[in-house]
Amino acid sequence: MSLTGNAALAGVMGWPISHSRSPRLHGYWLEQYGIDGAYVPLAVAPDRFGEALKGLQVAGFRGVNVTVPHKEAAFRACDTIDPDAKRIGAVNTILFGDNGSVQGSNTDAFGFIENIRQTADWPGGVAVVLGAGGAARAICVALIDAGATEIRLINRTKSRAEDLSHEFGNIIRVYDWENRSDAQIYASLLVNSTSLGMTGQPPLDIDLDHLPASAIVNDIVYAPLETPLLAAARKRGNIIVDGLGMLLHQARPGFEAWFGTAPAVTDALRNFVLEPK
Repeated sequence: MSLTGNAALAGVMGWPISHSRSPRLHGYWLEQYGIDGAYVPLAVAPDRFGEALKGLQVAGFRGVNVTVPHKEAAFRACDTIDPDAKRIGAVNTILFGDNGSVQGSNTDAFGFIENIRQTADWPGGVAVVLGAGGAARAICVALIDAGATEIRLINRTKSRAEDLSHEFGNIIRVYDWENRSDAQIYASLLVNSTSLGMTGQPPLDIDLDHLPASAIVNDIVYAPLETPLLAAARKRGNIIVDGLGMLLHQARPGFEAWFGTAPAVTDALRNFVLEPK
């Protein structure tokens, strides 16, 4: 559709940004719902983030998504920050208020749990999370809010997992990387939040023999869509959830805030986003 002088504007800031599928995702929704608006990729060097953010606000943008390496800088730049962003320690969605305020939120926890719920009915209980980076922080927030009774956190650098356990309390139990297979006993959910198994990265070396057959297995990686972890889980009968849905669902709150329409995540959207650019 063609734009008018009243078009609502948003985008995604990152460095680099050419790999991002967010413009394709939001562009699909804009077209589907017939919205007079645009969502554009914005390549912004780290040392120019602050001035770029102010410039977008002055230029009339409704807001932006923020990706690597700007999430922490965005957190510091916001006038108000929602509770999830405070708990996660990073901002990925910014709304420019009518009063000139910069409002920050983090939709990664929402995107993660909505992805699980769209595919499976997770009952809560014991969850195993591999990794202790930014994605793992958001996943732990989502799991705590969704009814986890224990989160077994496993990272190759154990001290990073211990840092998270100090922040989130006794609900998190840290395991050594060497014990990642044993940690799966009685688990109802296994999540890989590391880059292991991603295209171009080393494989994730893990034995699923101790994982209950009823457990859900999720990999936040979506390139490839079915990682070796998910393929192994599928083969033994576990319910599997790929990582693409987290990307799609985390985009919903920002799109609604900027463009005034609550979008849906559908199979047609998934297929469109996965098509080569």
